[in-house]
Amino acid sequence: MRQVVLLKDIPDLTEIKLHRETRAPIVEGVKRRISEVDKRALEAAIQLKEAVGGEIVALSMGDDKTKTALLEALAMGADAVYIVNEPEFKCLDTNATSKVLEAALKQIGEYDLVLTGEMTLDSLSSQMGPRLAELLGIPQITYVKEITAENGKVKAVRDLEDVDEVVEAPLPVVVSVVREINEPRIPALMKIMRAKKKPQTVWDAAALGLDVEEIKAQSYVKITNLAAPKVERKQIKIEADSIEEAAKKLAEAIVSEGIM
Repeated sequence: MRQVVLLKDIPDLTEIKLHRETRAPIVEGVKRRISEVDKRALEAAIQLKEAVGGEIVALSMGDDKTKTALLEALAMGADAVYIVNEPEFKCLDTNATSKVLEAALKQIGEYDLVLTGEMTLDSLSSQMGPRLAELLGIPQITYVKEITAENGKVKAVRDLEDVDEVVEAPLPVVVSVVREINEPRIPALMKIMRAKKKPQTVWDAAALGLDVEEIKAQSYVKITNLAAPKVERKQIKIEADSIEEAAKKLAEAIVSEGIM
């Protein structure tokens, strides 16, 4: 079974700081890493490979730094990485991005299973899996928290919050997983060292037969500004001679401010 895992490298959210005046996130110099839910999609693919054999390739859109971030995918167990590195595609929305990934999947060739996280932690759109399945004309299964494969089919358990749904679909199929599906492995040192020897293929738009302006014209969502909400603290100070008095004054302040 040949699996393609869609991975997106994003800034490490724990290291992002905000500009004091504009409140815009400062991402320059922040380490990039694979989006957490995408990494769980990769772990699911590795577990399937361990059960039924086959090959795992990772597919991503990014830039020169993406190759470094995706070394983790190779260390975890991916056999190869494909990266679409086209500077003109830097700010595409999910509609245009799905068309680029469709072209990349066709370039990769035959596949049985396309796996992705239900969302990336930078945009939270949850659109990529469904859009790709529609473009490729194959079945899709979303919100998957368990998955097995045998006899040309996948069987999955979908997390629908108040109930679980068990479904089957023939291969090929697009599957998007939720965070609860697994806990990604931490690769051993030897696997990290071997990762650099595994193949990484980089394509630009021309290599995929894509017209840059045509793809950009299909990107309908434009982000004009990104800033954290302004939060002002009242800095109410509680002064008391005992813990009991401080607790009472704190409770009174909480009620007077309408918090409780």
